[in-house]
Amino acid sequence: MISEKEEFLNKCKDPEFVQNIVVQFSKLYYYLSAYGMTWKNTSWMGIPIQKTPTDCFVYQEILYYLRPDYIIETGTKAGGSALFFASICDIIEHGEVITVDVDNEKTENLPKHSRITYLTGSSVDNEIIEFIGKKVENKKVMIILDSDHAKHHVLKELELYSRFIQVNDYLIVEDTNCSGHPVIGMEGEGPLEAVQEFLAIHRNFKVDRECEKFLLTFAPSGFLYRAY
Repeated sequence: MISEKEEFLNKCKDPEFVQNIVVQFSKLYYYLSAYGMTWKNTSWMGIPIQKTPTDCFVYQEILYYLRPDYIIETGTKAGGSALFFASICDIIEHGEVITVDVDNEKTENLPKHSRITYLTGSSVDNEIIEFIGKKVENKKVMIILDSDHAKHHVLKELELYSRFIQVNDYLIVEDTNCSGHPVIGMEGEGPLEAVQEFLAIHRNFKVDRECEKFLLTFAPSGFLYRAY
C-alpha cells in the first residue's frame, strides 16, 4: 500500500495535474488582493512592494550572482521594490537602482536611500532613455519592466531597453500573468503578448524557466536573459 505522499508524487508526474494546481493557486493568490490580502498586503521595510515573496527571492538570487552595476526599474509605484533592490545591493556591497515613473515628482513620499535615483517621466521618453543609456554604457545591468502593461508600451520598452543588456544580463517583464495568463488583471493584450513578439524577433534573448522554480510568479515567461 502506497503512502499519501507517494500517491501525490505519482500524480505530480502528470504535467497537466501540476499545472492545474499552479493555475488555481495563482488565481487564488492574485484575486484575494480584492480583499486587501496577499500582494496588496505585502511590504518591504514598511513600504508596499506588490510582488510575490517567491519572485523577490528569485530577484535576490539573480542579484547575488549577477552583481549588476545598475538595476533599472520602470514603474516605481510606492517605491517598495526599489528599496528592496537597494537593500540587496547594500548586502552584496554593489549596485545602484534607477527607477522611473510618471508620478515620481512626489519624491517626498518615496523611500530615501543613497543607492536609489528617482526619474520622473515616461519610461520610453527620449530624455529618460538617453540619461539611462549614458549611465549604463559598458556596465552590467538588470532591467525590470513594470510600468504601463499595455502590449504596445511593453514592446516599445523591450526594444529600447534591450539595447542596454549584455550577454548573461537579465531583462525581466513583470505581470505577464495578466490578460488571462492565468489571471485577468487587465483587458486586451498585455506583457506576455509583448514578450512573445519580442522573442520571435530577438532570438538572442531566452526565457529562464529556472526563475519560475517556486511555481508562483507574477512573471511567467518574463524572466529573460541575453544568451549571446
